[in-house]
Amino acid sequence: MININSSNLNNKKILLIDDEKDILNLLETVLIKEGFKEIYKAENGNKGIELCEKINPDIIVLDIMLPDIDGYEVCKRIREFSMCPIIFLSAKSDDVDKLLGLGIGGDDYVTKPFSPKEIAFRIKAHFRRLEHMQFKVNERKRDDYKEIIKFKDIEINENKAEVKKSGDVLNLTAKEYQLLLYLVKNPNMILSKNSLIENIWGSEYEGYDNTLMVHIRRLREKIEDDPSRPEYITTFKGLGYKFIKGD
Repeated sequence: MININSSNLNNKKILLIDDEKDILNLLETVLIKEGFKEIYKAENGNKGIELCEKINPDIIVLDIMLPDIDGYEVCKRIREFSMCPIIFLSAKSDDVDKLLGLGIGGDDYVTKPFSPKEIAFRIKAHFRRLEHMQFKVNERKRDDYKEIIKFKDIEINENKAEVKKSGDVLNLTAKEYQLLLYLVKNPNMILSKNSLIENIWGSEYEGYDNTLMVHIRRLREKIEDDPSRPEYITTFKGLGYKFIKGD
């Protein structure tokens, strides 16, 4: 396993968007103690969007209940120019609210009240998985691994973390990209839901079936010609998913 040391965290930009100053300050204090240095704060949605465009953060922690525009709308607007990972914060714990947040482009969802250390843990886990993926990419490159993966009208450039369909770049979130890459590299075999959740979200995400389903649906909407009749990502009820890799 690759460990993230303090030097890796110094240059990670974290944007916190919440209208409660106490929460912002508490999160900032804990994140600094955990080794993060560049932490930016916004107390409403519009300021958060403006700050996101300005600093290009590595990850965003976004409250849903904001005084001007809600977090869902903030996420939608940010997704127009950035695929930065977004962790939603909300007092709402219903599955419907979680699915809505994930469905519009969120990567994770934490309900209030929460432990600030849990947020720090999730942020670190996100960066750890990204570093692990990059390590694997570099490892394969040393073995003359081709960084461009092609199948039919889909092209994946691992060096750029970029996916194209028929020549057009697809706007994938970090989790969507990680999930697609994992499926592509394990083609023509049934992958259980638990194995996908563990490899993409980590073992602490046990039971996140709905989260996986939402990300599979969003991937199909982006890479399939007819998402209702998927050609690439097929479902095996009660077993999991299989990626059909054509020529």
